[in-house]
Amino acid sequence: MGRPRRRGRDIHGVLLLDKPTGISSNDLLQKVKRIYNANRAGHTGALDPLATGMLPICLGEATKFSRYLLDSDKRYRVIARLGQRTDTSDADGNVVEERPVRFTAAELAQALDSFRGQTLQVPSMFSALKHQGRPLYEYARQGITVEREPRPITVHELQFIRHQDDELELEIHCSKGTYIRTIIDDLGEKLGCGAHVTMLRRVQVARYPMDKMVTLEQLQTLAAPDPQGHTDLAALDALLMPMDSPAEDYPLVNLPESVSHWFKLGQPVQIAGAPANGLVRVSEGDSQKFIGMAEIDDQGRVAPRRLVVEYFD
Repeated sequence: MGRPRRRGRDIHGVLLLDKPTGISSNDLLQKVKRIYNANRAGHTGALDPLATGMLPICLGEATKFSRYLLDSDKRYRVIARLGQRTDTSDADGNVVEERPVRFTAAELAQALDSFRGQTLQVPSMFSALKHQGRPLYEYARQGITVEREPRPITVHELQFIRHQDDELELEIHCSKGTYIRTIIDDLGEKLGCGAHVTMLRRVQVARYPMDKMVTLEQLQTLAAPDPQGHTDLAALDALLMPMDSPAEDYPLVNLPESVSHWFKLGQPVQIAGAPANGLVRVSEGDSQKFIGMAEIDDQGRVAPRRLVVEYFD
């Protein structure tokens, strides 16, 4: 039997979508998949409907390497409303408590400093973390509170931007699994006034440049057919980052084509100059075409872990 026919195009790469507010990450994923007519698509960690900003969407073979973006650092710009605490820690929730805002500049600086570096954070009940196969937010909407274990996080950088009346603006560079809503809620409690998120924008994922983001409206304009009914697919495809960009922080090992043949068949290969251990990106030949991820095994060989499937029409 031949290979079953795939639906959609074999297009591979990462789109840096500038997510608008008020729409879910999954809805946007489906829109982008349709615009590109891609056979596969996946995002690399959802943003709340309230949030905006960088949402990397992987197409085709790039979906195999999206896991490396899940583990990457993120950077956010956030505005908090002081004096009000909500049940979701953001503006989409119901106000459950109001208190006066009375802290000093010194108290604010001390409170902010307590979040820098490595700390433990208890995830919000309105998160997508799962308990017994169901996301926590489903329990929260039913009024059920589930015990959550504190998880280690790292805030690499926390910049104070402004404090004006009942608004506080910050920029936060943090490790994976950090909930900005929880930081704001915890900060409000440290300041004794309560707080919740009113604006959240993700401005960076890993090392992806902010100026490479595109909006849904820009995509839709490019995808609009010309008077002859043709769509400029080349213009759309030019927006994509390379399929191995989610793993760009890993060392690159380039295999001669005589060796890469065996690697692509799933066999570990020996090559001089490979790192002593750990995960590596693997390319082949003079063009250094990306062909997959590997791990250096205990014999110093480059052992395949996740390979790019090569499609031929």
